[in-house]
Amino acid sequence: MSFSAIPRKPVPAGSLNQGWIYTDRAGSSAAGQTISAFYAARYRHSDRRVWQARLEAGEIHRNGQQLRADGSLAPGDRLAWHRPPWHEPPVPDQWQVVHDDGDILVIDKPSGLPVLPAGGFLEHTVLRLIEQRLRAALPGAALPRPVHRLGRFTSGLLVLARRPSTRAWLSALLRESTAAPESGCRKLYRALTQAGPLPIAAGERLEIHTPIARWPHPLLGQVWAAASAAGEAPGAASSGPAAAPLPAWSELHLLQVRPQAHLVEVVIRSGRPHQIRIHAASAGTPLLGDPLYLPGGLARPDALPGLGGYHLHAHRLVLPRPEGSWLELEAPLPPALELGG
Repeated sequence: MSFSAIPRKPVPAGSLNQGWIYTDRAGSSAAGQTISAFYAARYRHSDRRVWQARLEAGEIHRNGQQLRADGSLAPGDRLAWHRPPWHEPPVPDQWQVVHDDGDILVIDKPSGLPVLPAGGFLEHTVLRLIEQRLRAALPGAALPRPVHRLGRFTSGLLVLARRPSTRAWLSALLRESTAAPESGCRKLYRALTQAGPLPIAAGERLEIHTPIARWPHPLLGQVWAAASAAGEAPGAASSGPAAAPLPAWSELHLLQVRPQAHLVEVVIRSGRPHQIRIHAASAGTPLLGDPLYLPGGLARPDALPGLGGYHLHAHRLVLPRPEGSWLELEAPLPPALELGG
């Protein structure tokens, strides 16, 4: 049975999940630090008072023992936050299967559906929905798992694989095809960018090689952004990237100039986090509606990567298979991203 034949049970809106256990280990720098301070620095969505309340509620365990009060940490302490079940926002939970050969599965992911658990989503993700549906329809079958990830609000071609060897091979290929362009891997996206001056005219192409690195961020601790942006990241305590930058390569093709936006096609030869969003912003034309990235490619201090509003679609993919054949795949364009749309 192919995945396209498996019945799709809709996600109940506002349903409670089963909760989750977040595990951490205290390093040498945590010696003498209070547990609440450790968690407030590690998970910045909550301050110390909130973590103290969670301690009092018995949600935190240290070295297997449930705690009821704050205390000091020692290097090597094992911590576990038993987060109670919470309501997850509803998501679009239906998709079209583009390809399924029993190992490689490619779906047309809808905008708004997260790929992996993060940012308050646990069960309402591609990973968990596929697990639930396959286990119900085909108990014991190998589970397809994502080879790469697309942003929650990026739609289009998402590649999964059942065999770990295929998944590892394809993941490296999609991530590092800049270093090996002869591999033939080709990833093509459509997007809308903000209207404004560009160094190219309609029909022309612009190569973007801006490196990407982690910058300090007041809400997340760190966020991916343009490494070569001048000056200091807004809201950051550091005057430079927090880690060595990664090389990245994108080619932006200006298809159409509209009154309120540019329609662009983007080919990428590397798979860096938020690469197209960062590269479009670094060229001075952030994606239309992107709440995170500023012109130049740095991140707003009061925004998160999972916030939506932008139009980005993984449209076409040319992918070699391990045995030497080729996959050429396409996900239909949303109307707003069609020429003349």
